[in-house]
Amino acid sequence: MFKRLMGAVLLALLPGQHALADELLDALQRAAPQLEGRALQDALQALRCVEGEVDVSDQARRLAVIDYSRSSLERRLWVFDLTHRHLLQREFVAHGRQSGELFAERFSNLPGSHQSSLGLFRGAESYSGRHGHSLRLDGLEPAFNDQARARALVIHGADYVAPGWADRHGRMGRSLGCPAVQQEVIRVLVDQLKDGQYLFAWHPQMQQDRYRDCASLSAVRSAE
Repeated sequence: MFKRLMGAVLLALLPGQHALADELLDALQRAAPQLEGRALQDALQALRCVEGEVDVSDQARRLAVIDYSRSSLERRLWVFDLTHRHLLQREFVAHGRQSGELFAERFSNLPGSHQSSLGLFRGAESYSGRHGHSLRLDGLEPAFNDQARARALVIHGADYVAPGWADRHGRMGRSLGCPAVQQEVIRVLVDQLKDGQYLFAWHPQMQQDRYRDCASLSAVRSAE
């Protein structure tokens, strides 16, 4: 807890370290100018809360950001290399069938909701299951997305996440809450995010400055 609070204080008070944070944000915004600025800013702040460091690229190597304010017809998943500060890929991603039709509008942490979850997740172990090569996710925000593993929310490939499907149905297919992606990219994406890298799912419904004092992620830092 003390380390987390000190990290927040340093971010707010030390100009040099604040400049490092701004440099990373600026670099990633240049790499992905179509990504909503608040989504990227929240993602990096949440990551700092968990990592306990201002220059998060010293710890985390890759970060994926989903902007659920965009329709499922758009490539709304960005994957960044934090070390080299560039964009690795931009992909289609599904939302839960109870989150909405073309747009995701409802989100939940509850098992059986069949809705997508928001916030910061850590990529865990990869495995081969009924959807093929997949990645388990651990939600890092208590009472917000921490039921991800219990809900079996994983990154997996799906035939319904494809331009051809969208041409026939007017939208991408929907999952039971998982951030499903195209079959063609699943293996690369899983390998990029497994074993401790990060995924951040964002929507404008999220409270402004949710991560300013790191309170939403305090239990994670305390446990570590």
